[in-house]
Amino acid sequence: MTDDVNDPDFRQLLIRWYQFAVYSPVLRMHGDRGPYNIPTLDDRDWGGGYLRTGQPNELWSYGEDNYKIMRQYYDIRMSMHDYIKKLYEEAHVNGSPLLRAMFYEFPEDEKCWELKSQYMFGDKYLVAPILHLNEFKREVYLPKGKWKLTSTGQVYDGNDLVSVDAPVEYMPVFEKQ
Repeated sequence: MTDDVNDPDFRQLLIRWYQFAVYSPVLRMHGDRGPYNIPTLDDRDWGGGYLRTGQPNELWSYGEDNYKIMRQYYDIRMSMHDYIKKLYEEAHVNGSPLLRAMFYEFPEDEKCWELKSQYMFGDKYLVAPILHLNEFKREVYLPKGKWKLTSTGQVYDGNDLVSVDAPVEYMPVFEKQ
């Protein structure tokens, strides 16, 4: 893997990390991005001006196609403002985490105790992040109930393992109905 912002693999994983972050307690774009080809401000070997600097890191710095995806997910995050505020208030009152292992919401479901790569964001969203480069489909276990895939609006019956498409534009997220 590379830290080169111009590498298509880097950009694909950046999108996937950003999608994950939208359904996490804190959303920030941090990082020191290469390549490190921006000249230093000073020739001395001390002071702030001699340190190298990384590439721009704003959402629009990664090309129009990637900006469109990140902006869409930024808008999703902003639309969840009241929901996230409620989750923080709940955490303050009773200690409930915002990002929850599946068994936290479904303690009676034995399968939920074994899941390692999906989680609940609060009590409403089941999140199945894409964890690997060039992964465009994944299996997701849906506990009992009805679940709506947010990218398509398709509703699934729970208590089942489903295979869903995950083009780079969408991370599988299900809303509990």
